[in-house]
Amino acid sequence: MTNIINNKAITRRSDDFAQWYTDVVRAAKLANYSSLKGFIIFEPNGYGLWERIQQELDKKFKETGHENVYMPLLIPESMLAKESELLEGFMPEVAWVTEGGTKKLQERVCIRPTSETVFSDYYSKSISSYRDLPKLLNQWCSVVRWEKETRPFLRSREFLWQEGHTAHANKEEAEAETMRMLEVYKTFVEDFLAIPVISGRKTESEKFAGADYTLTIEALMYNGVSLQAGTSHYFGQKFSKAYDITFSDKNSQTEYAYQTSWGMSTRIIGGLIMVHGDDKGLIIPPKIAPKQVIIVPIANEQNILDAVESVREMLLQSDVKVVVDLSENSPGFKFAESEVQGIPIRLEIGKRDLEKGKVTVVRRDTGEKIEFESDDTLPKSIKNILDEIQKNLFVKAKQRLGDLTFEAQTIDEVEQIIREHPGFVKAMWCGDPACEEKMRERSGIKSRCIITGEKPVSDNCVVCGKKASNLVIWGIQY
Repeated sequence: MTNIINNKAITRRSDDFAQWYTDVVRAAKLANYSSLKGFIIFEPNGYGLWERIQQELDKKFKETGHENVYMPLLIPESMLAKESELLEGFMPEVAWVTEGGTKKLQERVCIRPTSETVFSDYYSKSISSYRDLPKLLNQWCSVVRWEKETRPFLRSREFLWQEGHTAHANKEEAEAETMRMLEVYKTFVEDFLAIPVISGRKTESEKFAGADYTLTIEALMYNGVSLQAGTSHYFGQKFSKAYDITFSDKNSQTEYAYQTSWGMSTRIIGGLIMVHGDDKGLIIPPKIAPKQVIIVPIANEQNILDAVESVREMLLQSDVKVVVDLSENSPGFKFAESEVQGIPIRLEIGKRDLEKGKVTVVRRDTGEKIEFESDDTLPKSIKNILDEIQKNLFVKAKQRLGDLTFEAQTIDEVEQIIREHPGFVKAMWCGDPACEEKMRERSGIKSRCIITGEKPVSDNCVVCGKKASNLVIWGIQY
């Protein structure tokens, strides 16, 4: 079945989750398809979300001492090939440029799938002494990866992201940076996006190509499928040796630098949709919403419009992100449009509201209608409701994460869980890659991360039954 919202059909989430997702992306005007397969157009609502994510993350990066730079889009093949593991990992997805104008290039160049090589080349030229370290840099850009199957935000051939790349004088400092940035991501996703996550370490088969190890935050979507929400990689000296990034230490000895990288992309917008959305469309957590309040005048009468402007000014002065819908559409159309776009609060002002000296506030998360005085106490009341919505969205998502996290001691139990109600599965693993592969072959799920600090589910590997020491979160992935 479908909901028809302002002539836009939204499939019910329970009927077809994948189609529901696509319908919401289109109906909420987040993205549209371009004429080139796999490349999407970020519409104002979608790009506005990315701008808010960028603003808040960039603030956190700068608070931790990082600076922004911009590196070239194109990478020579010879530069990419210096780190063979990275090249091998990305080769199936690399897009190549072979001609410039009308001339064939002497060496083909790739459109960046990631920028470890470019940053490493830069570091090899800009680092010579321990006094040059640490280098704490970040880049906001787009990358291209030629995905076989695409879906807006989740997997597109070009996507937006940030990629941090740092260089350090010693292992301890680099590893501390790797953990610190994972915590930055975890705090941001939970506090601003209201998405609870599980953090841990990727297995060897799932780590980033070229990394010594990868740390990750994993989120669970409403349908029980997992999404890698952000990663932080420790490279050690692998890239510095490949690209000759050396420095003179305090004892005048030549040493190779220690490196990290970390990133979050527009994929997180897909996560936001799938964690919080409902059959009416998108629901945006207030702390990340480009529009926190939309004011809808019930009629275009001057006294109502004057009241609307007065309330708008009052909210703007209190740092509330507020817009007014002055379109010629009916109030019902405007209500539905604000709901599908996920604006946290709709504030209605009509003739009856004016007579009572009040405004009507409607919460997007619960649909609850509340009347508030339209005096100078209104901004505080609105902010309180925004805080309540933010907390409610996180509590609901955390409850669902708990409800869809299961424990298993045998692979048969894992198969039954995934068949009946997909979600996260906690199960022990012996560390043998063969068992990890067998889990994928039999149940269709992969390891999401190794977690620590929790009580083991059992003493034995969920696959082979041998002694196990790793507690792993397993799941279906996007």
